[in-house]
Amino acid sequence: MASAVYILCALTSAICAAMLLRAFLRTRARFLLWSSACFIALFVNNALLMIDRVFVPDRVVFPSALRTLVAVVGLIVLVYGLVFDAE
Repeated sequence: MASAVYILCALTSAICAAMLLRAFLRTRARFLLWSSACFIALFVNNALLMIDRVFVPDRVVFPSALRTLVAVVGLIVLVYGLVFDAE
């Protein structure tokens, strides 16, 4: 059951990123670019979480710092777009 939740979270992030990127390509609104970059990072974070919990559950030490770093980078990109790239 948990693996289904991980898959759905990753798919949701990927779909949001694709829709935001498609909207950016159509309108060239830069905030959509920053938002899609954030959702791409969240998709990677969810994919790493799925690898950690589902595919390699026996491993004691998985670099969870890598997962956290990917999520933080995505959020920093979004905050940068909100704060410094406001029009």
